[in-house]
Amino acid sequence: MLPQVTDFEDGISALEAGYQRPGLAAVHIIQEGARAAIVDPCTNFTVAGILGVLQAKGLSPEDVDYVLLTHVHLDHAGGAGALIRHLPRARVVVHPRGARHMADPSRLVAGSIAVYGAAEFHRLYGEIVPVPAERIVEAPDQFRLDLEGRRLLFLDTPGHAPHHNAIFDERSRGMFTGDSFGISYREFDTDGREYVFPTTTPAQFEPVAAHRSLERIMSFAPRACFLMHYSRIVHPERHAAALHGFLDRFVDLGERADRTGESRPVLLREGMRDLLVGGALSHGCRLPRRRIEELLALDIELNAAGIESWLDTRPRR
Repeated sequence: MLPQVTDFEDGISALEAGYQRPGLAAVHIIQEGARAAIVDPCTNFTVAGILGVLQAKGLSPEDVDYVLLTHVHLDHAGGAGALIRHLPRARVVVHPRGARHMADPSRLVAGSIAVYGAAEFHRLYGEIVPVPAERIVEAPDQFRLDLEGRRLLFLDTPGHAPHHNAIFDERSRGMFTGDSFGISYREFDTDGREYVFPTTTPAQFEPVAAHRSLERIMSFAPRACFLMHYSRIVHPERHAAALHGFLDRFVDLGERADRTGESRPVLLREGMRDLLVGGALSHGCRLPRRRIEELLALDIELNAAGIESWLDTRPRR
């Protein structure tokens, strides 16, 4: 059975990745004529769905030129090595700071096991397949690719991770933002408005850089942003302002919790729940509060852990 696919304008499609739950992660395909690129292929378990959707669109594996990675966190890039085994012409395009982790994913695997535990890691990701070094293209800031005449511009956008690029598609004026423009689940859409909040997954969150990356993205005046979690959002200028506000509140939460000593993890988790659930309710979300908390449970835990990691590693005044 093929995964759910949403087709947008300008040859952009989003397919349901099937990661953890429906509606949590979307893989994007950019099609230009008879050529294609795949953005953030998710995990090994998404590979079959990607290949099936390509076939349904009349594309063969030989028609895919690029697998584009916004960053190398495994929910975005874990399936890249397995996928390109099926794509004989494709190259994996990745931030220079992430390239070595694609060729040798051992540190990524160890870091993820430290967060999830070994059993949960293997349930989520399986065995991570390295990408052959000769099939990796490093994409530094301002790197450009040509997809059958369609220009794609890579922008260094740290904050969520130091190995993060956003990808600006000049044809659609859409920005593929990975995690640098936050998270927006479609369940929270209310009267045509999206709810967006930052993701501070451990262990590389840096709020000053995150603010600057938002500004960098908005300097290109994108018409829409395509998020891994979950796909297209419009009115980016409104969402950028909300994300800046959330980042400031995250920092304030972290600094307040840091002054409490031993209760810091609990206060971070409770404070993050209040911020994210409260934000959804203020947005006008009509779901029951219990359902809102269920949908945000993973983000509450990971964001709280990311803030704690930042507190432990930031320079002290």
